[in-house]
Amino acid sequence: MKAAGWIAAGSLAAALGAVAVAGRGAAPEILLGMLAPLVATSVSWVLTERTYTRAPAALTALTTSGFAAKMVFFGAYVAAVIKGVEVKAVPFVVSFTSFFVGLYAVEALLMRNLFSREISRRSL
Repeated sequence: MKAAGWIAAGSLAAALGAVAVAGRGAAPEILLGMLAPLVATSVSWVLTERTYTRAPAALTALTTSGFAAKMVFFGAYVAAVIKGVEVKAVPFVVSFTSFFVGLYAVEALLMRNLFSREISRRSL
């Protein structure tokens, strides 16, 4: 659960930095671009960590169903923001893509650490 807080804090700091560089006019696009990847990776990480510590064999089913759910969620979110909210498409897409890639890289590193800790415990 701690990692999700750090993910959120890091994302907010990155978004504020991006707004400082791009200007306040791009703030809505940057924040909306951050929101969905942040929510998805935070929920995904919390569920992954809980599932792995309780029943590691269930992790494959969780990640498979999570992948399908995220495909639908991200498609609906991007469509809703671009069609339903008055935002500039290019800054939103740049922000969304940057946070998507960055946050999933962070989640992959967290998973690697989680799995390696477990392997280390088993070898002792």
